[in-house]
Amino acid sequence: MNPRIESLEKMLEGPRDGALLRFSLGNEYLKAGDPAKAANCFKNAVDRDNHYSAAWKALGKALAESGQHAEALAAYNSGIAVAEARGDIQAAKEMTVFARRIRRALDESAGQPTIPPSDRDQ
Repeated sequence: MNPRIESLEKMLEGPRDGALLRFSLGNEYLKAGDPAKAANCFKNAVDRDNHYSAAWKALGKALAESGQHAEALAAYNSGIAVAEARGDIQAAKEMTVFARRIRRALDESAGQPTIPPSDRDQ
């Protein structure tokens, strides 16, 4: 096993366990090619701190990489709301782009025409 992952896992449920530790562990799982485990870590991070924009963004990415596109879209939408409320404009813009791509792919796979975002909201 990856020594970085082992080190982070040893800290789980200890005094340093929190959103940042879960986020860091999730990033290590993503690097190791395990998006499902990464998603679980990111879910734990946002459960501990639901205002953590970066964790929402990473959760969306991990879910998308593990093929859970509808869940990824929901995570990005939650992350966008959090980022906008916190004034984290760059994170909100990035997640908006990722959400748009997923929405387009979901629409296409369902056989629905892709509607430009400006027309969808009307």
